[in-house]
Order: sequence, then C-alpha cells, then structure tokens
Amino acid sequence: MAKILKSNTFVIFILFWALSFGACSTDFTPKPKAYFRIDFPERNYQRFDSLCPYVFDFPAYSSIEEPKNTDYCWKNIYFKSFNARIYLSYKTISISDSLYKFIEDSHTLAYKHSIKADAISEQIFINNEKKAYGILYEIKGNAATPLQFHITDSAKNFLRGSLYFNNVPNKDSLAPVIDFLKTDVVHLMETLEWK
Repeated sequence: MAKILKSNTFVIFILFWALSFGACSTDFTPKPKAYFRIDFPERNYQRFDSLCPYVFDFPAYSSIEEPKNTDYCWKNIYFKSFNARIYLSYKTISISDSLYKFIEDSHTLAYKHSIKADAISEQIFINNEKKAYGILYEIKGNAATPLQFHITDSAKNFLRGSLYFNNVPNKDSLAPVIDFLKTDVVHLMETLEWK
C-alpha cells in the first residue's frame, strides 16, 4: 500500500511539474489599467440670479450650494456626476482692499500649484460691453485644482473661482472631465454680468 502511495505521489509531482513548466512557456501580458467610461451630459445652461451683485449662466447638470460660515455671496457649483465643485468667492473692492491685492492673491493661489503642475497657462478675458475682465488659469498635471479664474469690473466687484475634484488628482483619468468642465467655466465667465 505504501508503495502505491509513493508511486501516485511521484506521478502527481511529475504531472504538476509538467503543467507548471508548460504554463510558463506561453507569453502572458497582464491587462493594462483602464479608466471608467464617462458619459457627458448634453450642454444646457440656466441663469443664476440672487441678491448677490452678479449673475451668470451655470450648467443645468450642476447645482448651486450655499456654503456655511463663509463671506457674503460665496457660492459653490456642485457637479455630482463628476464629484467636483467650483468654489466661487466674492469680494467687494474698497479703499483698504485694492483690486491689485485681489489680483495678486489670485495669481499667487494659482501658482502655488506649480510644484505639482507640468505647466500653467493663462488666458486673458476682456468684455468691455459687460465691464468684465479676468484671467483663466489652466494648471496641467496632478495639481489639486486644474482650473482657476478671476473676473472683475475693475471698480467694485471681484469674483474668484477654483475647480476641485473630491478625489486624488490623476491627470490621465481626469483629463476628459477637465476639458468638459473648462467649457462650462469659460461660459460662466462670458455670461457673467455685474448688477
């Protein structure tokens, strides 16, 4: 009986060895990492008008949030399907707080991301008819905020915005969403009017 068990064990060992050797002889390539498919909604805009000194169009597939414990007329535009927000902060230009200070603060906040950024591009925005002037900062790379902007009438009003995603920045997976939302940010800047 012991002789039969030894011969069966030997046969199983040889069979296992042959199968292992044969399995390793073929080429095997693991599947590359893939990203989720993103279905973008159809572009449709609605008007935001409140007691704040500005109005603008924002996407119908987003919602306006009133953040708690913030200054006057600070708003968030929430994109639930993308897990993203555009944080809007409003400031009134006064003698003590000059326009230059607000622009310099906006510039500094955008360029704080240069450590993680591959590049930062600036797009100047001028609309003399609506008295709206600003800059859109596009921060490429794995920065926390890929889009920032400010817009002002150069006299009384200053609005700053930053796009943030509620996940770890990954330029490859977020690139299509950033491109999609950039159009919405540009549309917001183009339709913004001061009251």
